Amino acid sequence: MAAAIRAILRHNLEAMLAHQELARDGADIEGVHQMRVALRRMRSALSLFRAVLDRAQALAWREQMRELAGQLGRARDLDVFIDEGLADTAGKLPLSGEAALRELALARRAQVYASEVRPMLESDSYRHFCAEFPRWIEQGIEVTEPKPNPEIGSETGSQTGFGTGVETGPHRARGKGARKLARPILASARKLLDKQERRVLDAGTAVNRHDAPAMHQLRIECKKLRYAAEFFRPLFTDMGEFIRCMKGIQDLLGVMNDLALTQGLLDDLLSNTPEDRDLQRFAGALIGWRSYHFHRLLEDFDNRWEALVAARRPWWD
Repeated sequence: MAAAIRAILRHNLEAMLAHQELARDGADIEGVHQMRVALRRMRSALSLFRAVLDRAQALAWREQMRELAGQLGRARDLDVFIDEGLADTAGKLPLSGEAALRELALARRAQVYASEVRPMLESDSYRHFCAEFPRWIEQGIEVTEPKPNPEIGSETGSQTGFGTGVETGPHRARGKGARKLARPILASARKLLDKQERRVLDAGTAVNRHDAPAMHQLRIECKKLRYAAEFFRPLFTDMGEFIRCMKGIQDLLGVMNDLALTQGLLDDLLSNTPEDRDLQRFAGALIGWRSYHFHRLLEDFDNRWEALVAARRPWWD
């Protein structure tokens, strides 16, 4: 298990670092997007393996990743709004205001990249994360809630991580967590996938599709299962088919999330243009268009959910 956890974290850390210059430049929206995906996947991995990792350390790393991803959030929301929301309605609404709204969104995007994305990439917290998290991957994975033990004696050689008291130096694994880390990954992967699948089923079975918080929670649990399936894909035949079966429900839940973000973005973008009737009308029509699209998708929720429930679980074979 220890080797598997390291491989998962290394892979996603490398993906994050590979996209940081694209994010800094801002010309390609995949820079910020892929950095956020990598951070979310690493947070999900630390959550998935929390039973065998030092809880305080894993939680501290997850919190820093959440903060870093959050500083990229507004840029990503604007990218999605421009690249998908406005592009989806381009030339289709018989109203003026489209060009003006796009100009407003592009101007806000440039300002957010300058005031939030680039400062985050140049911040001390990001530099510390890039320096200390790789060391923790290599040296700290086998830590399992260290406690004073007179039979073992005090630990030596520990080092502080990114300023929150996280110990990242070499340690000796011990106790139940250490035994789990030494186990072959296959049986553990099956148990972890089963556990996250139950969380998805608990969240989605008989869910009220008009209950936004409940649907949001289902989206979170589905995303975690998707990440877990991707982490363990090399271990099981046809895992790709299961991941494709998840896409239907995730696409629907993603549109719901985009709709909620669109409303907030429009309020922000139009806050200084209350007298521009063309912009206000176009924004209202845009919300109506996106809402209609979501509710059409929502009619197919039962079919998409049943397809996911019926999908073959490769890890059961």
